[in-house]
Amino acid sequence: MQRDAAYWIEKFKLIEHPEGGYYREIYRSGEQIPADCLPARYAGPRAFSTSIYFLLKGEDFSAFHRLHSDEIWHFYTGGSLTVYSINPHGVLSQILLGDDFENGEVFQAVIPQGSWFAARPNEAQSFSLVGCTIAPGFDFQDFEIGERGALIKLFPQHREIISRFTRG
Repeated sequence: MQRDAAYWIEKFKLIEHPEGGYYREIYRSGEQIPADCLPARYAGPRAFSTSIYFLLKGEDFSAFHRLHSDEIWHFYTGGSLTVYSINPHGVLSQILLGDDFENGEVFQAVIPQGSWFAARPNEAQSFSLVGCTIAPGFDFQDFEIGERGALIKLFPQHREIISRFTRG
C-alpha cells in the first residue's frame, strides 16, 4: 500500500516545525546531564538524548539552522532527500538520504554541532519521512534559524544555496 505525506502526518500526529516541515518528538530520555557536566554552550541541564519523526513534503524545505549538539538523520520512507551542511570553516557538503545505495544514498548521516544545515526532498511530487536523534537532547534554546543576510555575509561563496534555503 502506497502511503502519502498526509497519512504519516495524521498517523504520527505531526505538527508544523519552525524550520519547515512537520515533526513530533517520540523519545526524550528520562535522565538528564547536569549543566556543570556540559560544555558552556548549553544554558542548563539536557536530556541524555531525544528523537523525533520529521517529514518534509516535496515542495517544502528545512531552512538553514544549527544546533549545539550533533544530530543523526535516519531515512524511513518516501522519496530521498538532500541535506546541505556548511561547517564552521565554510565547507559545503551534500548528503543524500534514501535507499538507493547504488546512487550514493545512505540510511543515516551525522550533522556535527555548530554546522548550518538545511534539507529538501529530491522529488517535488513526493515526501521524505526521516528521524532525527540528538545527544545531548534537544532544547529550543540550542536551536538557531539562519538569517539569510548574516549567513551570506559569513559564507558569500554559498550565496545561491543560502538564498534557496532561508526564509525572508
